[in-house]
Amino acid sequence: MLWLPSYATGPERLGRFLVLAFVLLVLIFLIAPFFVVVPLSFSQEAFFTLPVKQYSLRWYNDFFGNVRWIASLINSIITAVSTTVLATTLGTAAALGMARPDFPYRRAVMSLMLSPMIVPIVIVAVGGYLFFGRLGLVNTLPGLVIAHTALAMPFVVVTVAATLSTYDTNLTRAGLSLGAPPASVFLRVTLPAIAPGVISGAIFAFAVSFDEVVVALFLTSAERRTLPVQMFSGIRDQINPTIMAAATILLGLSILLFIVATWLGRRGKA
Repeated sequence: MLWLPSYATGPERLGRFLVLAFVLLVLIFLIAPFFVVVPLSFSQEAFFTLPVKQYSLRWYNDFFGNVRWIASLINSIITAVSTTVLATTLGTAAALGMARPDFPYRRAVMSLMLSPMIVPIVIVAVGGYLFFGRLGLVNTLPGLVIAHTALAMPFVVVTVAATLSTYDTNLTRAGLSLGAPPASVFLRVTLPAIAPGVISGAIFAFAVSFDEVVVALFLTSAERRTLPVQMFSGIRDQINPTIMAAATILLGLSILLFIVATWLGRRGKA
């Protein structure tokens, strides 16, 4: 077994195997409910029934043929992409600034930056609704993008800061000593070195924005609904298996983002 040294005894190997088997069973127990939606999304029946008697693409056709579902998907993509660009830019700049040895009050600023990850999401949603209401940003995509940027930026800060902890600052000094302007040093030296962390942060920012529903419920109207809000409204008004098709799409996207983030993390360590 690769996770044990070659001199490990038989009982040690057996104990490690039992622990890993138990952990695997717990993970399966926790994750299995998420994958129940997959067979239900391919069911021909108009009700949620297991086992599936007849498979069909009926609900996927309904999803891609329904104007409301497509509009909500487009709104989610626009919001998530805009949030990713803003959160990645601001989060990377913040991480670079806090990485400087002479940065004052680093711990206080870091705590403030990470506060959206700690504060209950309902408080963020209510506060955003009251604040953006006075600015006329409620029921608008710019208001939702700003709110999602505040939620997603901490993830970018954490991932980029982790990458910067192993970054050799002598590379930056060498570039500056050779006469290159700071912008060129950042684009040609620093950014390629921390690219795995920046891309991972961007992936997390996209996932946070694309899957977020509580803040979007407060800040969007019927015309500006995102896909999670449309799913929530569908469950509240009328249970329709089309929701399972939408959930399967979200599940597939989340798995894809997780795989990419894991791959980038391993590449960054290498």
